[in-house]
Amino acid sequence: MARGVDPGFVGSNVENHKEPTLPVLQETRTVVTLAPAKPTGLADLGVPLDDASQVKKGRAHEFQQLLTDGAIGRRFQDLRVIGIKTSEGGVTSAKFVVQFEIFGDNTVGPTNGVGVEVVLFAGTEPLASLSFGNLFLPYANFWYPNRFLLEAAAADFDRADRLEFIAKPEEVRAV
Repeated sequence: MARGVDPGFVGSNVENHKEPTLPVLQETRTVVTLAPAKPTGLADLGVPLDDASQVKKGRAHEFQQLLTDGAIGRRFQDLRVIGIKTSEGGVTSAKFVVQFEIFGDNTVGPTNGVGVEVVLFAGTEPLASLSFGNLFLPYANFWYPNRFLLEAAAADFDRADRLEFIAKPEEVRAV
């Protein structure tokens, strides 16, 4: 018998090895209705307010993003949208701040994840869209605050009546 050859050896572990299947989050959508609001509670945003400033606000309390097997993969809570149209240095701008807390239920997202997308609407007409990759969710089983900024045209701010928040599908690592 040749040296180093096992007569009972039939195959290779390398050929039979399969990468573990990663759980996948399903796409989840929620709508936040925007309404004119008073310019209160904006101090932590550093908003330069003047007499012509306008504010729109909306909120969604809690929703879940499920895995394809139906288990909860992430939880979102206290989704707040604050739209501000104001002037700074003589230039008018419109911005929407999207902030929420996120909790990974035994899952951690990839370091280059697809994250979320927000779409600003006037009725059924989409006005502006922006995707945000990498959510701040470094560890599972803990709540983390996230905040993103959507810049919009001043005319879109005037017409906007809702924002659709889309948690995009992505593979996650189970812990």
